[in-house]
Amino acid sequence: MTPPHIPHTTLRLVLGDQLNPLHSWFAQPQPHVVLVLMELRQETDYVLHHAQKVLGIFAAMRDFARHLKAQGHRVRYVAIDDPSNRQSLTANLDALIAHYNAQCVQWQAPDEWRLDQQLTHWASVQPFECQAVDTEHFYTPRDECARLFGTRKQWLMEHFYRGLRRRHQVLMNPDGQPEGEQWNFDHDNRKPWRGSPPEPADPRPTHDHSALWATIKAAGVKTFGNPQAEAYRWPLNRAESLALLQAFVTHALPHFGDFEDAMATGRIRLFHSLLSFSLNTKMLQPQEAVQAAEAAYRSGHAPLPAVEGFIRQILGWREYVRGVYWAHMPGYTEVNALNHQRQLPSWFWTGDTRMACMKQAVGQSLEHAYAHHIQRLMVIGNFALLAGLNPTELHHWYLGVYIDAFEWVEAPNTLGMSQFADGGRLATKPYAASASYIGRMSDHCQGCAYSAKIKTGTGTGKDAGKEACPFNALYWDFFLRHAERLRPNVRLALVYRQLEKMSPAETEALQAQAQANLARIDTL
Repeated sequence: MTPPHIPHTTLRLVLGDQLNPLHSWFAQPQPHVVLVLMELRQETDYVLHHAQKVLGIFAAMRDFARHLKAQGHRVRYVAIDDPSNRQSLTANLDALIAHYNAQCVQWQAPDEWRLDQQLTHWASVQPFECQAVDTEHFYTPRDECARLFGTRKQWLMEHFYRGLRRRHQVLMNPDGQPEGEQWNFDHDNRKPWRGSPPEPADPRPTHDHSALWATIKAAGVKTFGNPQAEAYRWPLNRAESLALLQAFVTHALPHFGDFEDAMATGRIRLFHSLLSFSLNTKMLQPQEAVQAAEAAYRSGHAPLPAVEGFIRQILGWREYVRGVYWAHMPGYTEVNALNHQRQLPSWFWTGDTRMACMKQAVGQSLEHAYAHHIQRLMVIGNFALLAGLNPTELHHWYLGVYIDAFEWVEAPNTLGMSQFADGGRLATKPYAASASYIGRMSDHCQGCAYSAKIKTGTGTGKDAGKEACPFNALYWDFFLRHAERLRPNVRLALVYRQLEKMSPAETEALQAQAQANLARIDTL
């Protein structure tokens, strides 16, 4: 009698941002398949990470492994303090292949270039079958943007977004036109928040991760920021992510559009969803968020500008920046078109600055591993751009500080959108603003040590004793420094017309003020 065929063991690698229980891999247990999850110093150490980011990803990975085991899957979990942990992805794979006598290794395609290259190079020298499969998460493949835009100088998100709206019939009328007869309601979504309507309560549960945090510290992992290990608030799994989505749609989405650009002292969330960590670790599918928001509009629960603005962030921007990233790697993370070289000031690591807007944005980033998109773009990023901070250093800070930051989504946002370091490939103009924008969209200027109304020197009257807000002189100095490159940009015509109206004495005073600010940047 011929013995029954016993298939060779297959190892299936699951990365820390691939915690999607809906993936076809997990439909049913297979006795010859071992699912492998690893906590690695390779991943904690490639940049300095916020404590909550390391803690949150490890906690979610451990919860996911428990879920898989409960479903009957064979799971090998390599913890950060496991004596057999080589702390390298491929070194651990080599050891596990030998341990299980595996003849096949599979992985879901990584979303970060460095991991994709590491696995591709490793696979190229293996004597057995290696296979990458799709993550079954995104609306589009990696190369969608590259195929759509080709050799165009500028890759405009709006064109990409409209195509996806049509393809997936999102917020579309039966006649093929967009709901509301326009594609984009961004101009309706720029109201400041003055305390009404009230900010919804934070719906996230509290977790005690103090034991895991002790393990991470004992393993020698270096981090920064507040771990909040005993009162950790970020979702742990798909169920908590779905509950967070439902709470957002019910309580915050109706007001999200009006106040999505608003900022307020002591308010880290306002009407934002806090879903980006769940989405970027794949605990939540983008289609689920888009469909829930559209259903809220169809039922009359949320207005069209709010729903369209939220959907544009996911169906449009999120898919778009991923395409930009994969089209321009490797090399995109090293761009520096404006040749900015200044080091990050020390208060990026402490939050200890007298600028109220920066104190709020940087401080809450260090405290909560989170800031919403306007704080990242128009406060922290704006200051970095105007001050000429090194974009690579800033990229590493953003990548480390935010719990939702993975390079595919963070690098284009930081280097392209925020810092114009790619020379305008992604953004049509630098996102630079003076203090007046921050004053209009927030309450930060009230009670600040600086006056948003003063460009140089110190104030008189109501502003007696207050210094000129650093954003003002730095704003004009930025456009003066880069006039040769930026003056031909038609979107900046108004800026340069205003500069032309200034006397030489005025521009010299602004430049002198800017240089004085930069000379004492660590104490601003």
